[in-house]
Amino acid sequence: MPLPLDVRLMNMAAGALLAVFLLLLLGGGAWWLVRHPLFAIKAITVQGEVTRNNAITLRANVVPHLQGNFFTMDLNRTKEAFEAVPWVRDAVVHRDFPNRLRTVLVEHEPMALWGDESANKMVNQQSRVFEANVEDVDIDKLPRLKGPDAQSETVVQMYRHLLPLFETMDMGIDQLELTPRGSWRVLTDRGALLELGRGSEAEVTALLKVFFKTLSQVTARYGRTPVDLTGADLRHTDGYALRLRGVTTLDTDGKKKL
Repeated sequence: MPLPLDVRLMNMAAGALLAVFLLLLLGGGAWWLVRHPLFAIKAITVQGEVTRNNAITLRANVVPHLQGNFFTMDLNRTKEAFEAVPWVRDAVVHRDFPNRLRTVLVEHEPMALWGDESANKMVNQQSRVFEANVEDVDIDKLPRLKGPDAQSETVVQMYRHLLPLFETMDMGIDQLELTPRGSWRVLTDRGALLELGRGSEAEVTALLKVFFKTLSQVTARYGRTPVDLTGADLRHTDGYALRLRGVTTLDTDGKKKL
């Protein structure tokens, strides 16, 4: 015989109340569990090749930004806190049950100084600009690159492309700049300033190859060698202008020009 309607309604109400009770019980247990002191973060293990940071600097820069326990901590925010530490390029954060964190850090490997001398900026091997204390590196061994931060990859690629050309002339690049107007400018390790003008890697390379191919012949006319080069302007259409150490010219009025 089917149960009367009132009995079925009572059974349904009892079942619903039991379900609510169980949910409340589970919710309360879960709340108690995640709030228990056992799961408060007790230690952080740092792995990776960390040479420019130590436990003191990491603790000072990261711990104040950590919130929550083993269950509630936002790992993305924790990752961001580690990556905000000077010299840290990348961080991967894991939970280690029941109350530890484990992070693997990768530090920046500086490729060059970046921007003006007053700026504590460098660019890494991945062409990414970062801020750190430049006194932590041997600045005499790094070139200086300049340009908009958003075009750091373009500047780095141009530097890597041009360096072998200069090395064939026994020169080094002390500074490479992409000016606000989009022109390229090189300061060699001998102090010669070269105005290269605008252009792609291929265009600038072709221009420099012609310049270097004829440089020795031109300097020889004045009893000089490429070592005596103090400046050059390659922005002219059909040639270039040179400045050589110890060589002067006269303008149409007979006045001396350097």
